Amino acid sequence: MQNLEWSKLPFGYVKTNYNVRCVWKNGKWGEIEVSDSEYINIHIASTALHYGQEAFEGMKAYRGKDGKVRLFRWEENCKRLKLYGSG
Repeated sequence: MQNLEWSKLPFGYVKTNYNVRCVWKNGKWGEIEVSDSEYINIHIASTALHYGQEAFEGMKAYRGKDGKVRLFRWEENCKRLKLYGSG
């Protein structure tokens, strides 16, 4: 590796010459692949591509032992949706 100034690395994408990939399938890891491509294949229905579904997944309700329903961090979810949503 070159002499990197670790404290000055940016947050975000930094292009490298190669990356390592390994696929988890049928309960086990596949062969390790070294690639120089910056692209990956991803299924069109991946929830990571559908923000509405990801936002929904962030809002969960739980019933406590006392029978009351509680929302986990609902205020933060509302702020996030307001920030990134249309309204």
